[in-house]
Amino acid sequence: MYGWIWRHLPGNAWMRALISLVLVLAIVFVLFQYVFPWAEPLLPFNDVTVDEGMGGPR
Repeated sequence: MYGWIWRHLPGNAWMRALISLVLVLAIVFVLFQYVFPWAEPLLPFNDVTVDEGMGGPR
């Protein structure tokens, strides 16, 4: 897949590297701004259970 993307980008190797960097940064931006906030309520990270009857230090 990465080879296919690399072959279809215009320009020489430096231009392809720059375009690839911009594409990766755009994907990371979209993930952090839209996808992760949308998915956060669906993930069980805040469902924490702590047993107090185990005799641990207080």
